[in-house]
Amino acid sequence: MQDLVLRNDTGHVARLTLNAPDRFNVLSLGMIDAVADAFRQIETDDAIRAVILSAAGKAFCVGHDLRQMQAARDDDDAGRASFDILFDRCAGMMQMIPALPQPVIAQVQGVATAAGCQLVAACDLALAAKGARFGVNGVDIGLFCSTPMVALSRAIAPRAAFEMLVTGDFIDADRACQLGLVNRVVPATDLADQAMQLAQQIARKLPQAVRMGKRAFYEQLGLDLPDAYRSASGAICENLMLPETDEGIAAFLEKRQPSWAGKD
Repeated sequence: MQDLVLRNDTGHVARLTLNAPDRFNVLSLGMIDAVADAFRQIETDDAIRAVILSAAGKAFCVGHDLRQMQAARDDDDAGRASFDILFDRCAGMMQMIPALPQPVIAQVQGVATAAGCQLVAACDLALAAKGARFGVNGVDIGLFCSTPMVALSRAIAPRAAFEMLVTGDFIDADRACQLGLVNRVVPATDLADQAMQLAQQIARKLPQAVRMGKRAFYEQLGLDLPDAYRSASGAICENLMLPETDEGIAAFLEKRQPSWAGKD
């Protein structure tokens, strides 16, 4: 049985690859669990400072496994229980991404639709190949993409998210970049290299500062303005007390490179 998620480490960067190309990397329960297991391993791996989430084949991810979901409908009670398990596990996996200490970069080619688009929206950063398309088109088959809506409506403007959800229309990579769903659009031939360059750029920063900063970023997002500033002030004070930050500031003032033990 093939591994549903492949991991390949390059220095301080872990690349995770969704590996069901014959099924367009559908988010079956097995795929969800495999991604979650990979995240759990990375979470405690201090050597990893950035993560790339990529996919094998022509598509990034076409969302949930409709065949698996349809089969569960045969028994109403069992079907509802199966759906609860599926969406609970998927929501748990999606929430692991902002909770990971390392930034996660989605590397998107082909299509990312429904829960596949949700997966892109849940990542901290995203790069897309020219020609990539994004959609939450469950409404076309009578199934409003309610769970993908959660990540999407937090990644882009609510009105833009609702238009995608209620029309089922796909948007291209350039429009996704305009809306903030992806950070950059690059030629397909350069996609993997560009994602790695971004990941390695992040990995060269002080790991403790990036981890503190990511945690602080998501904590303040859900707060009102005064509480957000209080939370951020606590985070930056904690960061300032690090001996590595003391060295970084001293190096800047002395016009030299910081000497951080274990940085490379």
